[in-house]
Amino acid sequence: MDSVLRSQGRIGQRTLLLTTAALPLTGWTVHAVALHRKLAAAKRDPLTGLLRRDAYTARARQVLRRHGDDTAVVLVDQDHFKAVNDTMGHAAGDTVLRATADRLTAWAGLGAAVGRLGGDEFAVVLHLPRDRREVRLEQLVRMLRIPVVLEDGQAVDVAASVGAAALDVIGTRDLSVAQRAADAALYDGKHSGRAVLANKEHATVPSVNGRRAGRPGTAVWGRAV
Repeated sequence: MDSVLRSQGRIGQRTLLLTTAALPLTGWTVHAVALHRKLAAAKRDPLTGLLRRDAYTARARQVLRRHGDDTAVVLVDQDHFKAVNDTMGHAAGDTVLRATADRLTAWAGLGAAVGRLGGDEFAVVLHLPRDRREVRLEQLVRMLRIPVVLEDGQAVDVAASVGAAALDVIGTRDLSVAQRAADAALYDGKHSGRAVLANKEHATVPSVNGRRAGRPGTAVWGRAV
């Protein structure tokens, strides 16, 4: 009987030691999981779920390395967004931004870098070969013009300006230069209802905020409204 009690006592002590030893590990695991979730959340825009600027840039460079000259950089700027906020309220504006983010994600597909650069400005870097470029950019313009339905059922007419830079056209694989070219192309076609493809001249704009219009030889896709 005594031997049985001693044996049970030893088993109980081992269980206690194992349980006690597991507590710090369990606590650290929970902390690590929580930390991982916080870091992942920090990479995402809380409103749209898209990548923030730094995370987008890192992902975009991966896409560039993988696809080389068949990569395109696409910038999107919501048209008349301030009017939506001013006349319909910020909740409506937020709904429009989320809808735009969802459409860009669906359009770009898996493997692309899709980010919100700030405000109503978005960026996509994706594999986009020359033989699919025209059709895909026309598709994007159409998607971004679909009215957004609010929670109360009201439909908001929306549109966006689109500028794209194809690396094989502008002759560089530098992400910063490609974004400057796409931005300059976007402002060439601002409010036109068309996607504008940058040429080599767009890539010479000295800053991402360059605002030159009417460049010769600019390719535009989509129906003007």
